[in-house]
Amino acid sequence: MSHDAIENLSHEDRAFAPSAEFAAQANATAALYDEAAVDRLAFWDKQARELQWETPWHTTLDWSKAPFATWFDGGKLNVAVNCVDRHVAAGHGDQVAYHFEGEPGDTRDITYSELLVEVSKAANALESLGVKAGDRVAIYLPMIPEAAVAMLACARIGAVHSVIFGGFSAEALRSRIDDAQAVLVITCDGGNRKGKPMALKPAVDEAVLQTPTVKDVLVVRRTGQDVEWTERDIWWHDLVDAQPETHEAQAFDAEHPLFILYTSGTTGKPKGILHTTGGYLTQVTYTHRNVFDLKPDTDVYWCTADIGWVTGHSYVVYGPLANRATSLMYEGTPDSPHNGRWWELVEKYRVSILYTAPTAIRTFMKWGEDIPARFDMSSLRVLGSVGEPINPEAWMWYRRVIGGDRCPIVDTWWQTETGAIMISPLPGVTATKPGSAMGALPGICAEVVDDEAHPVGNGGGGYLVLTEPWPSMLRGIWGENDRYVETYWSRWKGLYFAGDGAKLDDDGAIWLLGRVDDVMNISGHRISTTEVESALVSHPVVAEAAVVGAADDTTGQGIVAFVILREGVEPGDHIVADLRNHVAHEIGPIAKPRQILVVPELPKTRSGKIMRRLLRDIAENRDIGDTTTLADPTIMALIGTGLTTNPGTED
Repeated sequence: MSHDAIENLSHEDRAFAPSAEFAAQANATAALYDEAAVDRLAFWDKQARELQWETPWHTTLDWSKAPFATWFDGGKLNVAVNCVDRHVAAGHGDQVAYHFEGEPGDTRDITYSELLVEVSKAANALESLGVKAGDRVAIYLPMIPEAAVAMLACARIGAVHSVIFGGFSAEALRSRIDDAQAVLVITCDGGNRKGKPMALKPAVDEAVLQTPTVKDVLVVRRTGQDVEWTERDIWWHDLVDAQPETHEAQAFDAEHPLFILYTSGTTGKPKGILHTTGGYLTQVTYTHRNVFDLKPDTDVYWCTADIGWVTGHSYVVYGPLANRATSLMYEGTPDSPHNGRWWELVEKYRVSILYTAPTAIRTFMKWGEDIPARFDMSSLRVLGSVGEPINPEAWMWYRRVIGGDRCPIVDTWWQTETGAIMISPLPGVTATKPGSAMGALPGICAEVVDDEAHPVGNGGGGYLVLTEPWPSMLRGIWGENDRYVETYWSRWKGLYFAGDGAKLDDDGAIWLLGRVDDVMNISGHRISTTEVESALVSHPVVAEAAVVGAADDTTGQGIVAFVILREGVEPGDHIVADLRNHVAHEIGPIAKPRQILVVPELPKTRSGKIMRRLLRDIAENRDIGDTTTLADPTIMALIGTGLTTNPGTED
């Protein structure tokens, strides 16, 4: 292993085998791994045949123009038909597709028959506005059913949707609309957030002043707040409600574009990640069915992600609907109107599968066990984690407090670019370890390599790469094919690398270490921020931690930690000393933080991602950079004040 590979410092010995009862009823068996290993393309052929195709494909994979893939070449299908029409035709029209719960407490149950009518009317409405196959439609909506309807209506007519997270600014919205050259924007007056209406249309009004391709703005009435009105604005209820309730869907090529989803670049403008139709739907359907062990006749499934992120695309809309799931869709935040809101909803709807982010889990840990203890969560049977590596302490808390020590946890690794889950345990098959995503799913080929692209072997750390194409892979960056090749395929020939570090434990289980940008170089040792954060959170007084590397004249970089203490714990020098020693004990003296700062909150985006760039600014005494994407920009002032009064240094 090269000296530049990432150190494998922490170790985890706890493991949880599937119960015999769960394994006996599980959708997935170990045979899936064998089947995929014998003939990977035949395996994906079989998964694709679970869908309804208008025309069969003649070639499973054409990789001759690598890194540009063609999957299921010659095949034709319609995504909306696969997600809605076929279930109604099979007699499941009365099944609830979505239980919708608004933050104020308003509710709607939408059956598959009702969803088909809504999608058909919306598809007719889009066509009445002149939207045609291949046109781009920007969707800027909160978590309301019209968001899923709008996506499916686009898919039904072959329009390419670009969903833009409802928390983004007018400028972020403008740049994304402009890059995709969208002809239509679908938005609403506002959404409900933390007990009050949050306006959305003003950002659209500002954005479209500089987007000449936009012809119309279709506006959903949600909050009833006053909105400015222009000639291009149309109320959703005026246009959509008047449309015919049926729509003749046509099939599209497997490689027809389905959506563009913008993800922030480390530098420069956001990247428009392009996903197509057949391969994407095949893999999200397969992973949703097997990773969550979905039983469509009995389960109530809740993915808490926003529609604006890829998790919302794949595991709120397309995967669940293709599998005929009954899903919960919730508009609001976990703490409105009270900190037990999520658990109240689990009890109310008898949620059986919960898929959420480690950030949320750590927030609940901070609030205390007594809150979830007030609610009946015996309906839960599978728990999922997504978005970032989950530290072992949060994993164990999730299993014990939320899952009652009976629910398997599927810790999933994937990206906007991969389109669907790539690495995850299979419940009923995999013995899980707290904090590990365990292994690549059947049909997926992943390795951990060193700087020369040599596999590091068990016990080694390095870079996570994908060695073979997969059906739901991105097909490029919108309008920037050279950037696609340079960003993902240039480091090592034939290997996909998107910037994540990983390690293999002695048993070969995969542990994600976060972005390699977040790897610190401490006296020549490359140490992952994730491992140090996990060590800090394993201390009983710590609720959450973020770690950055700051310039250090002696060691190259020094470890600076920002920690949130659990409720009722008072900060003090003794805690700082205890935490530094705890990290040294858990990982080794090399990982002992130079500085620990106790803070009231961490700088996070609306999606829950910690903005370590801003923490590095503080740690290196620089002016604070752009804070416009923070959920609460005032947090930076609080953290900065704390730094001057409580430096938290030792030795």
